[in-house]
Amino acid sequence: MSVPRIRRSALTAACLALATAGAVALPATGAAAATTDGPLLSYVVNTKANHGQTQKAEREIRAAGGTVVASYQQIGVVIARSADPGFAARLRTSKTVDSVGASRTAGIQAGGVEGVTEEVDAPAAAAGGAEPLWANQWDMRQIGVDRAHATTLGSRSVVVGVLDSGIDAAHEDLAANVDPKLSASCLSGRPDTDWQSWQPTTSSHGTHVAGTIAAAKNGKGIEGIAPGVRLAAVKVVDDGGFIYPEYAICGFVWAAEHHFQVTNNSYYVDPWMFNCADDPDQAAVSEAVRRAVDYSRRNGVLNIAAAGNENIDLAHKTVDVSSPDDTTPGERPINENCLDLPAELPGVVAVSAVGAKGDKAYYSSYGLNKVTVAAPGGDSRYQVPDTPDGRGSVLSTLPGNKYGYSSGTSMAAPHAAGVAALLASTHPWAGPEQLRTLLVEQADPHACPAGVFNPGGTGLYTATCEGTEQNNGFYGAGVVSAAKAADGWRS
Repeated sequence: MSVPRIRRSALTAACLALATAGAVALPATGAAAATTDGPLLSYVVNTKANHGQTQKAEREIRAAGGTVVASYQQIGVVIARSADPGFAARLRTSKTVDSVGASRTAGIQAGGVEGVTEEVDAPAAAAGGAEPLWANQWDMRQIGVDRAHATTLGSRSVVVGVLDSGIDAAHEDLAANVDPKLSASCLSGRPDTDWQSWQPTTSSHGTHVAGTIAAAKNGKGIEGIAPGVRLAAVKVVDDGGFIYPEYAICGFVWAAEHHFQVTNNSYYVDPWMFNCADDPDQAAVSEAVRRAVDYSRRNGVLNIAAAGNENIDLAHKTVDVSSPDDTTPGERPINENCLDLPAELPGVVAVSAVGAKGDKAYYSSYGLNKVTVAAPGGDSRYQVPDTPDGRGSVLSTLPGNKYGYSSGTSMAAPHAAGVAALLASTHPWAGPEQLRTLLVEQADPHACPAGVFNPGGTGLYTATCEGTEQNNGFYGAGVVSAAKAADGWRS
């Protein structure tokens, strides 16, 4: 099954008021455009990263009939709106503007409701303070979380930003670790710090991701990889399940300005699964998101992203059949100049998924020198664990003090983020490049399978792995290790 938008649980579901510092937030008032014979769209407008140039760009946006939603002077990106089909073409003639592109193909409106992850019964209290659902957390034992917690639970000075659909901050396993002062919604293209704005609405995805990273070790349900660290909820997923570029840009700048050590990004930026350099809209979007990611990295953030659930070889792209996903998808040829955002951007850790037996999950995308590391994401079809419930998916928190199972690289990425949080705790001097190196070097190598990978022998999910045991397309440098991270391990 293909999983568009959020890299989330659809693979197993049912079968399973402070603005960002340095960002100038301007009210989107006045006429939406000089003419209104098209849908109201959002645009990214790229200019030079200084106050004077962004102000010039803002004036030209208004002169072209648009409105300014947010202006990120730090990276020279302005978020604008217009209903005029000629808006982008007029701005592209300006010497002030480097590039401009529509960030969506559908008009701005409320979206539909996302799918639901499979729930399980609330756990009963366990004897001796143990986590009641620990026996079903095969994923944690696979990467040595039990051994890690004998050494450390992580440091409160470490903040992991969950760029997702919000976190249920009242959940019994998350409340102690979610920091409201560092949380915000980015769904308008600019940050909103009201508590309700970053709570989950239609989606349990962000709450599930958060539990994997840092569910409390409190004897109430499950335990996360780094229960001693803090979480920041940065809402970038709207009620239709979309993560438009302006949401992600706002999220990365927020992470930079608030000094997160790690972010988790279990999604691709909509509406294009791959943004291609030969399309002016997609090229502008790629540039704007790249600037935001680079800005976060320069400000000390290691960004971790899901590699994708489409069983695509990212090193040998040929066709995209699912984009644009906010209107009518069509088939188009793609190549190495078409990027999965943010997973394929420089410095981002792209994570593939393995199942309970430690092999590539049937759905996981892959690619030599594309995948950085692998982590547990679950595979309920072909890799069933020896646990009391026998579920091959990943168990974590759901809104409303609930728990449930999901599979996907959405679940793999937060395992890597949790391990990175332990590394940041045991190596407080490390910046994002050092953390990335440590994450790679502590991974447990996993060689390619012999011949063509063909789970279940069905021929439905065949894949070819390239590379060596130390660096290959299925597992990157290997499967992350919480045990080594907690020990302060260094090569």
